[in-house]
Amino acid sequence: MTGFDRYLKTGPTIDALDGFDRPTALAAGFDPAVATQWQKLHDTYYGEKRFAYKATEARRLAAQSAFSLDQLRLIERRIAHIKDRVARWNLRLELLAEPATYRQLETRIAKVVPEKKFHRTKSLRLTQSSNGLRSLFLTADERDLADLEHYLRQDIDTTKPAGPQMLRRFLKLIRKDGGGIAHAQPRPIVVVTLEQHMRIMASDGDEVVLGLSDGTTITGAEYLAMRPELSEVALFHPHEGAVNLYRSARYANDKQRTLAKMTHTVCPWPGCKHASEYCQVHHVTAYSQGGETNMSNLAMLCSYHNRINHDNPAHNNRRGGMQRVNGTTCWVSPNGTPVPNTTHPYGAAHILTNA
Repeated sequence: MTGFDRYLKTGPTIDALDGFDRPTALAAGFDPAVATQWQKLHDTYYGEKRFAYKATEARRLAAQSAFSLDQLRLIERRIAHIKDRVARWNLRLELLAEPATYRQLETRIAKVVPEKKFHRTKSLRLTQSSNGLRSLFLTADERDLADLEHYLRQDIDTTKPAGPQMLRRFLKLIRKDGGGIAHAQPRPIVVVTLEQHMRIMASDGDEVVLGLSDGTTITGAEYLAMRPELSEVALFHPHEGAVNLYRSARYANDKQRTLAKMTHTVCPWPGCKHASEYCQVHHVTAYSQGGETNMSNLAMLCSYHNRINHDNPAHNNRRGGMQRVNGTTCWVSPNGTPVPNTTHPYGAAHILTNA
């Protein structure tokens, strides 16, 4: 029997989700996107409380018919728009009732799952930085965007790609000289190793990278050009982290927020790219549980991870949460495995640890 034959015979099927833990999967070499998808499947088929009976029946049917995890993911994608949870569970059970190939399952889904009604709302969304670039997605009234497109297409060279030319005209429009937005003044993280500091001061900082609290980066040379004199310096202890300044108030003050942003330049939840500049102050030990408002108990989390973080140790912990590990805040999985976020490794916590 070949390795492929064994793979076809043994899975991955529904049994692979029993006890699944995303951080452990990442440590074992899983693709992060796949690990996220498996975690969602696990939460549906093994973490359901309200519809535990239906979940048990769904697991039985999936195992009985040897449905692959790819097929289970297909089902979840196609029923995600169904708002009623009872209806979603009934559809799962109906789709799992009989064995099927992937194509047969697609045909079955097309017959029994109501079509998704697309409803777009007016909004603007920006992605996080990646390799020095970000993306902007804009959904607005069609006439407004038609007017914008008409403006951006004026005087473009039709022998060259239109996109880059339209972008240049758009940036000129929104900048101050076009009547719009001035260049923002970045706030660098002033935490560097001695070697980095000496290189920057010697004007040899092209390869030294500093992190900013808005999730971007600059070189040491760019930093010198923008800020010839340091206006702020934050003190960090190699083991204790940011210096403890205040402790009695419920809400962090400006100095504490600044130090917390500098400790992690992005939300410390593994894989999250939200810049600390736009995150919320989080108490590692919840204020309601007696946690104090001092630097050893503060971290900047994005609104989503701040909301889902596991705060109360007395409750069942299914998603893990922030804990203090070796002098810094780190996400710890339900099984106790600490997993740092290395998405934007320019905060004080990373620099001090890897100096």
